[in-house]
Amino acid sequence: MQTPRTIPVPVPVLRLPRGPDGFSRGFAPDGRRALLRPKATEVGEGTQDPPEFQEQRARAALRERYLRSLLAMVGHPVSFTLHEGVHVTAQFGATDLDVANFYVSQLQTPIGVQAEALLRCSDIISYSFKL
Repeated sequence: MQTPRTIPVPVPVLRLPRGPDGFSRGFAPDGRRALLRPKATEVGEGTQDPPEFQEQRARAALRERYLRSLLAMVGHPVSFTLHEGVHVTAQFGATDLDVANFYVSQLQTPIGVQAEALLRCSDIISYSFKL
């Protein structure tokens, strides 16, 4: 018996534009984009970051926690509350890049069980799962 051949999946490659010297990739350290980067301060110097950097750092931490929670949900049963008070449960599979859809399996709805389904995040009010 022959083993099935797997088809290689192409992987998109992001190439940065040429640098100012024409040979490197990326951006000049003293270019206009460098102004957007926060300055590194030494520990114990006593300086505070501007409020917009603190807010950006807080948003990044919250985004990371949210993405880690999505990763923890994979393979676990998840309970969803949808509009109109509809409660459904399913086994979480994945989400798309924009976190606009959830891919679930064994979706248990009030009218039956769906083997595979995509739930739009705009239809979900809340969801919960146990670790």
